[in-house]
Amino acid sequence: MTISIHSSFLPHTDAEASLAFYRDVLGFEVRNDVGHNEMRWITIGPVDQPDTNIVLQPPTADPGITEEEARVIGEMMAKGTFGRVLLATPDLDSTFERVVVARAEIVQEPTEQPYGVRDCAVRDPAGNLIRIQELR
Repeated sequence: MTISIHSSFLPHTDAEASLAFYRDVLGFEVRNDVGHNEMRWITIGPVDQPDTNIVLQPPTADPGITEEEARVIGEMMAKGTFGRVLLATPDLDSTFERVVVARAEIVQEPTEQPYGVRDCAVRDPAGNLIRIQELR
């Protein structure tokens, strides 16, 4: 049996700001853009990995989410504990500099971790934690 990761989902609170971050700062390509305003789903991914996607989605678009759940999701997003993704790059310093120039919120500068990777952490416009590790 072969199983691959096709898409994972991250919430957005501002589709245009999220699009600018992932497309213009991180260099992802836009693969699909459906809806408008807060009800907008944007599929993005690395240019050289056409089968790997992140879908930026409205955090409470599911009609089954209660008001209480929506409140909790909003609180978790504000703290940066709701959505996260781990990315990798062969040039962490250059990638980190692009993120700094774009004025993204820096959580951790490039650091040699005790578990054997060098990485940094930033938050995207919706507050999602983005860790970027250096490929070795």
